[in-house]
Amino acid sequence: MLLVLSSHSCYRSQVRAGVRWDMANSGGEDLRIQEGESFLYFAYGSNLLTERIHLRNPSAVFCSVARLQDFKLDFGNPQGKTSETWHGGIATIFESPGDEVWGVVWKMNKSNLSSLDKQEGVKSGMYIPIEVNVSTQEGKEITCRSYQMSNYERVPPSPQYKKVICLGAKENGLPLEYQEKLNSVEPNDYKGKVSEEIEDIIKKGEAKTH
Repeated sequence: MLLVLSSHSCYRSQVRAGVRWDMANSGGEDLRIQEGESFLYFAYGSNLLTERIHLRNPSAVFCSVARLQDFKLDFGNPQGKTSETWHGGIATIFESPGDEVWGVVWKMNKSNLSSLDKQEGVKSGMYIPIEVNVSTQEGKEITCRSYQMSNYERVPPSPQYKKVICLGAKENGLPLEYQEKLNSVEPNDYKGKVSEEIEDIIKKGEAKTH
């Protein structure tokens, strides 16, 4: 599935899941994702959890739960390097006809675009910004910014990373069947700690969902 930007002046480039965002003409009026000073972001990994996304992107406001059709969730080390933050695989998506990835659409101020890119490691090549079309539970189709690893080694997530994703899915009411799939993901055997910052958002997430 190739998602293309509608403006004729945009650079079109297929990157597995969609269009390279950073090559697009950001000033084009046809970029449906842009509305004044805000943009829409589709999160499917750790940024499902409110406490997590607000660490670096305080402007994020919940918009809706949404489904990305014909894609599948995966976990891995970007460029074969283990995450120093999470100590295990982190989430990505890849094309897979018939599958679906559920996530959260956040409405964000453009002032947080650089902080979001930094969190996703765009400059170092960890993730590539892409444009995806997602469907809300009400059947509305919207275009969002998202991210995808273009080069990674498939490995399981750490228990803490899995916990953050599952907490975010529960907090925002993703379909129960999809939550069960996330809960069934087998984590790695990492028994150490993550940063105090991450431990804190896990505690806050648990408090909100119990």
